[in-house]
Amino acid sequence: MISFNGIFETFYLLSWKEMVMIAIGLVLIYLAIVREYEPTLLLPIGFGCILANLGMSSYQTFQATEIIDGEIVTLTKSGFMKVLYDAGIGTELFPLLIFIGVGAMIDFRPLLAMPKMVILGAAGQFGIYGTLILASAMAKWIPNLNWGLAESASIGTIGAIDGPTAIYVTSKIAPQILGPVAVAAYSYMSLIPIIQPPIMKALTSKKDRMIRMEYAPRPVSDRAVIVFPMLVTIAISIISPDAAPLIAALMLGNLMKESKVVERLDKAAQNEIINVSTLFLGLTVGGTMTGDQFLNFGVLIIMVLGLFAFVLDTVAGVLFGQLMKIITGGKINPLIGACGISAFPMAGRIAAQIALEEDDGNFILMHAMGANTAGQLGSVVAGGVLLALVQSIL
Repeated sequence: MISFNGIFETFYLLSWKEMVMIAIGLVLIYLAIVREYEPTLLLPIGFGCILANLGMSSYQTFQATEIIDGEIVTLTKSGFMKVLYDAGIGTELFPLLIFIGVGAMIDFRPLLAMPKMVILGAAGQFGIYGTLILASAMAKWIPNLNWGLAESASIGTIGAIDGPTAIYVTSKIAPQILGPVAVAAYSYMSLIPIIQPPIMKALTSKKDRMIRMEYAPRPVSDRAVIVFPMLVTIAISIISPDAAPLIAALMLGNLMKESKVVERLDKAAQNEIINVSTLFLGLTVGGTMTGDQFLNFGVLIIMVLGLFAFVLDTVAGVLFGQLMKIITGGKINPLIGACGISAFPMAGRIAAQIALEEDDGNFILMHAMGANTAGQLGSVVAGGVLLALVQSIL
């Protein structure tokens, strides 16, 4: 016989916070499907958020009894979402697998042909450290923010505009704010076409945006693109050991692509591996978005600081682009400075599109991609350096 009281008891256990979070999960799914904002991440994050507030969070454990050697023993077991979280987020496995796929998609030839783009890749990381400073200051100004250096640093990684890097760093030093940091990182990545163009236009004149850049780069040999990932892995592992896993995963994927001898592995990295890892990453991150963890004043501040980090990255990049324009006597289009963030290849395409709007014969895409790949490397290194600094202090 079915007990209707038992059925409705489950419904009544839902608090207003859980109902609000379920609604937020539905909004994320709406943005993914209807607006197509980072659908491969926002859809599983949204669904994971719904599950988390229906009793299936990434923190879920339950008691189970088993008979061991003739005795009844009560054991604490993990729900399936916690199993995924422990296996993929707790071990940093999912972000690393995603970076293998990202590396297999990146072409470093534009960067190797124009090494000076490294400057813009470094400038695009200002948001990380600027936001760290601001978050630390706000934690002192606002008494309700129970943040320490670890939380401030994790919020700063939103400025990498690189979801896996932000998740990797946050899961190590401040896992309690993993949900809002991941949502902010991926949400602002999806809003690049909305956020960046007004900033780029405000900091450049029409004459600046119409600067044509000659593309006559030095030839990049196949040997160079094969040696590059190995040299970078060795160098970064020595200089910043905490960044080694991320950079190694990125460069492994790139080496498989450029070697042209493991085509099946290369295709698997670009498709099956990155797709499955992205699905589970989004689901488990969404599974951390419980009402108690997410609905508080601190999360609102994290979202605001994430936007500040993104804006600061773009501003710093364009200003450095302006500086390079002056140094080279007007040969650099400052728009490419905005591509020094890690959001590859979206940021590069946006800069190229704005240049074409002013002059339909102005093609700066390859230069923009050079800065964009530099930003991808810069975000990994900056995140690793930040992680090393925080862990050494703590």
